[in-house]
Amino acid sequence: MELNLSDSTGAGGRGGSRLVAVLRLSVLAAAIAAAVFAAGFGLFGTYVSEMTTPDDVQPADAIIVLTGGQARLDAALDLLKTGKGKRLLISGVNPIASREQLRLATGGDKALFSCCVDIDNAALDTIGNAEESTKWVQSHDYGSVILVTNNYHMPRSLLEMSRLVEIAELQPYPVVNTRLDRGGWLTKPEALRVIFTEYTKYVAALARSVVPTGETPADDEPRYTATIRRPDAATP
Repeated sequence: MELNLSDSTGAGGRGGSRLVAVLRLSVLAAAIAAAVFAAGFGLFGTYVSEMTTPDDVQPADAIIVLTGGQARLDAALDLLKTGKGKRLLISGVNPIASREQLRLATGGDKALFSCCVDIDNAALDTIGNAEESTKWVQSHDYGSVILVTNNYHMPRSLLEMSRLVEIAELQPYPVVNTRLDRGGWLTKPEALRVIFTEYTKYVAALARSVVPTGETPADDEPRYTATIRRPDAATP
């Protein structure tokens, strides 16, 4: 009895060829994605390391500082003292910290804190900062805001804020703790780690930006419910 195996062998060969082609394309796509990611990281690191704190700041309606370091708070309070904004929101403060404890920790003027500083205890991350800040901006009908945070954190903060604070002009005020320009960030392991971590979060935020945030509320309906402590509700 004679068996003809040509058809099955041919089908198997074609199937194997397709599998090899798919694997090759997958490897090529992964290599391209890795190259793009690496190139993006280099551009991101260079960009944030070359940021400088502006000397000439245009006055705005308000100031928002995202907690994460003493230098950020000091910079925001200095802007408030010099009249660059009418009011300051400190976003992401630990709920156990009282207004008076925060004022003492920053060395802030008591009268200034009493009249012009609001505290947000609800935000736990940058997305929360943006959500809480949006409600605050909407409730005061501000048209321009100075955003204070560290240089490496600024790109993601602006991205998250700009998607939510749609009616206000955002003016970045990057705080630079250590000069890392001219490639200095590549020679310092801790700086490299911080910038790489922030870059991965920025890429994730970019990816999330293509996903709709949900239904748009009516003009008179607050988009978010914020937990803001104002001076009239503060307890020392």
